[in-house]
Amino acid sequence: MGGVTSSMAAKLAFFPPNPPSYKLVADEMTGLLLLSTFPHRENVEILKLPTRKGTEVVGMYIRHPMATSTLLYSHGNAADLGQMYELFVELSIHLRVNLMGYDYSGYGQSSGKPSEQHTYADIEAVYKCLEEGYGAKQEDIILYGQSVGSGPTLDLAARLPHLRAVVLHSPILSGLRVMYPVKKSYWFDIYKNIDKIQLVDCPVLVIHGTADEVVDCSHGKQLWELSKEKYEPLWLKGGNHCDLEHHPEYIRHLKKFVLTVEKPPSQRYTGSRRRSTDQQLLPPRKSTDIVFEASRKVERSRRSVDCCLEKSRKSVDHQLERGRKSVDRIRTG
Repeated sequence: MGGVTSSMAAKLAFFPPNPPSYKLVADEMTGLLLLSTFPHRENVEILKLPTRKGTEVVGMYIRHPMATSTLLYSHGNAADLGQMYELFVELSIHLRVNLMGYDYSGYGQSSGKPSEQHTYADIEAVYKCLEEGYGAKQEDIILYGQSVGSGPTLDLAARLPHLRAVVLHSPILSGLRVMYPVKKSYWFDIYKNIDKIQLVDCPVLVIHGTADEVVDCSHGKQLWELSKEKYEPLWLKGGNHCDLEHHPEYIRHLKKFVLTVEKPPSQRYTGSRRRSTDQQLLPPRKSTDIVFEASRKVERSRRSVDCCLEKSRKSVDHQLERGRKSVDRIRTG
């Protein structure tokens, strides 16, 4: 029963765009890999990375000339690199970071099928590439996990004691807790972030919308409460699951966080800053609008998640309830 339940939970967790939003092509002049819908950029590299699970994932590395941090971004559901491309470029520019994004196995042009264990192998392969291919050090890396991406992000963060920081964007407590308000962790659950967050030693920023109907804001709040080194969270009033990049506070708060964690630990603080300092951290209005425009394209591709999740939840309610009762009887018998 546990295997069946875990399989159903996995189906609820993954909605890769079908068909993918891009194809991989080789540039005629250089032979370098490109995403089919975007021209070659000098500071953007497209990679194919082997994982320990035998799949190949597509990665996208964006280099910033003034970067001292590297952001490893694990995206959410119903999106792939083609849809995230412009947003990734803009985040690299405005945060002044190198940025590595990637598609999970079964997403975009990455081979294999999506699963919890595959995503763990995926992010490990990408992290290894950052270390060995780009010379990034653990203490210079910021892990960024959005929605389902909070799963591989926290799994890796719990095993890396010297990370610079972690960002959790609309994160989940666990896969099962998105559907049911369970009070304990079942062995067949996936992405048990509620248990792993307590093993993360670096500063943690949580960003969540208060009107999120896919993953309730309580998930983000509980993860923040359980964090060892809390950074001032961002609860975006009226924000839902797929529009947080539209809010001016998003880029402002994220930039402030990156600037803070780039300081020596003795100079960091997580309290509120003076208004004058906040004003200095505001990016130019035109640049912010570009970020929001890029994020709108991502939002359109992710809107179907709400509907898909609701239909999936209703279709398996009865089976999951029976499975949970069976496990309870076994454990109490």
